[in-house]
Amino acid sequence: MEPTRIFDIPRLQQQKYPKTDAIATKVAGKWTLISTDTYIKTSEQVACGMLDLGIKKGDTIATISSTNRSEWNYIDMAIQMTGAIHVPVYPTISDSDFRFIFNEAGIKCIFVSDEGLFKRVVSICNDIPTLEAIYTFNEVKGAKSWKDILPMGNKPGLAQALEEVKNTITSDDTATIIYTSGTTGIPKGVMLSHQNILSNVIASHPLVPVSYTDKALSFLPLCHIYERMLNYLYQYSGISIYYAENFDTIGDNLKEVKPAIFVAVPRVLEKIYSKIMAVGSQLTGIKKSLFDWSLDLGAKYEHYHANGVWYDMKLFVARKLVFSKWKAAVGGKLKVVVSGGAALQPKIARLFWAAGIPVLEGYGLTETSPVIAVNNLIPGNLCFGTVGPVLPGVEVKIADDCEILCKGPNIMKGYYKHQDTTAEAISSGGWFHTGDIGMMVDNKFLKITDRKKALLKTSGGKYIAPLPIESALKESPYIEQVMVIGDGQKFTAALIVPNFQNLEKWCEAKKLKFAGHAEMITSEQILALFNSEIEKYNKNFGHIEQVKRFELIANEWTVEGGEITPKLDIKRKVIMQKYNALVDKIYNSIPPPEIKNPSI
Repeated sequence: MEPTRIFDIPRLQQQKYPKTDAIATKVAGKWTLISTDTYIKTSEQVACGMLDLGIKKGDTIATISSTNRSEWNYIDMAIQMTGAIHVPVYPTISDSDFRFIFNEAGIKCIFVSDEGLFKRVVSICNDIPTLEAIYTFNEVKGAKSWKDILPMGNKPGLAQALEEVKNTITSDDTATIIYTSGTTGIPKGVMLSHQNILSNVIASHPLVPVSYTDKALSFLPLCHIYERMLNYLYQYSGISIYYAENFDTIGDNLKEVKPAIFVAVPRVLEKIYSKIMAVGSQLTGIKKSLFDWSLDLGAKYEHYHANGVWYDMKLFVARKLVFSKWKAAVGGKLKVVVSGGAALQPKIARLFWAAGIPVLEGYGLTETSPVIAVNNLIPGNLCFGTVGPVLPGVEVKIADDCEILCKGPNIMKGYYKHQDTTAEAISSGGWFHTGDIGMMVDNKFLKITDRKKALLKTSGGKYIAPLPIESALKESPYIEQVMVIGDGQKFTAALIVPNFQNLEKWCEAKKLKFAGHAEMITSEQILALFNSEIEKYNKNFGHIEQVKRFELIANEWTVEGGEITPKLDIKRKVIMQKYNALVDKIYNSIPPPEIKNPSI
């Protein structure tokens, strides 16, 4: 039988693929393995304890965790079994966002991972009248531990009471409210039912080329629907889930766990690519020549042996001599990487495929639970530069203004407490308006061209899609982050955060020394380098789309700095406001003097 409620999944795993390592978390340098039986028993015990605390169907409970961990799963399943609603929250958002979410959702109880988050919540708890208790995963002095709930669950009659509550929960009940990080405006609570999420799990299952004998490494936040749905899919498929310690240990954890699968956002793959390029830049002689030859070969990779036998023979050599090291760096057993959350540069996708590391790019939103379309390994279902075929059971159509509309069992119930916003997002007939602009390629593959609200309109009335330009510019080894601007202006420009690691190595090779990044980005040689890089990529775009001017920024855009969302999308409005002086300089100052005889 297929699961109809999220909490059915562990029981299904117990019947089909009982595991000794259903979930694994690294504690004090050692992997702690959680069996399927322990997972179920602990989750049910916590659920019984929650009933004893007075948690009832429809109550809202929040979790905030700085890392993925087994305790998150216990609490998640316990919340679902009591009929309460799980509200997972990013740990990196502001206190004002915490306050807004907790009050709008009427949070009754909060589980936090560590002392830092505990102190943040305590500092605002007086502003949240519905809040009754705060529990921690780590032992924190003066705080209640989630383990305190366990003995409560042993009281007579609670197990039977839990079963009675579970029997009242249907697939249409709201399982979770996920607040979108939002590039503009206040967060919106997306209500997803058990059916919404499970429809995505079941439809995605045949497209994931891994089995119950495999392991997955998980590091994207479980509070985001992307990693969360995959977390359920792994359990549904009997795949063991190993949680990375943190983002800094991903490389080490890949080598330890040797996973068959992990999911990532493009930013993660871009960083892996940058590290590989940094290592390659240090090579000399024949090794350097082989590295460059392999990269050039990989950049031309096409699916289904489309480049012919001679190309395949050369690729075989490149994989043996160069790309084998890439595979070893990610554990050596990787069958697939799933990329989503933003556009992946086709060049990076091709290189990973050439290295024997299949990267499947997909697309979706929180409101769609999340997958709408995804490339997959079924013959004929791969196409670079697209997000793949539409998921089985989901419908997509392109509106007259090229907006992508979506319909299916994965579409949210609505925005919490915002019927008017829900009505704007879901039109008659149940079509959800994604806000993304796209097209169908070969009547099969969905291609995203930009965000509807991100389109720029020049003073000459021409529309410009910034996403493709930004994606192209980020192929430069010297560009880490970029935002294309030009709305209401007479030409296109860009704000650029350099890849300072690569830039410093370039300066070292040129024997250039600077006191810091702020001085570096004003150097004539550095500006000439970026001029050259931008000219290289401008050739791929029409005149009105080409970047005419740019300004370099000395500091990386971060979640903490407010320039990007926890999902790593850039906040265009925030960046425009924060760097208003630079924008003004681009458009209102006299053209800077030409750089004469730059030594690059």
